[in-house]
Amino acid sequence: MNKKQKGKQGENMAVAHLQAQGYQIINRNYKPQGAEIDIIAQKAGIMVFVEVRSRKNNDFGYPEESVNVAKQERIKRTAEHFIAAQDWQGDIRFDIIAITWSDPPELMHFEDAFY
Repeated sequence: MNKKQKGKQGENMAVAHLQAQGYQIINRNYKPQGAEIDIIAQKAGIMVFVEVRSRKNNDFGYPEESVNVAKQERIKRTAEHFIAAQDWQGDIRFDIIAITWSDPPELMHFEDAFY
């Protein structure tokens, strides 16, 4: 399985996790102007912007560590675009779902991962 297929599989796994936790999936792969938000979900009146990161193993760090400040800024700008387009007035949150492709795969959900 190539990197793109593994990424798609990770996103599908993240969606299944979110739905099992009671989130409603609003949008996937939202890409209005280059930058992309993997998953936009809603739960309890909060719009949640989710970045999904996966790695084969943790030899070179954990998947969530790859969401650096520059990546966070791109996600925030893209979220602002979505909020304006939807005229969203409620609360928002930025989460990271990290997947390590061990056997079995390990999924960690970091709520309020950055601001």
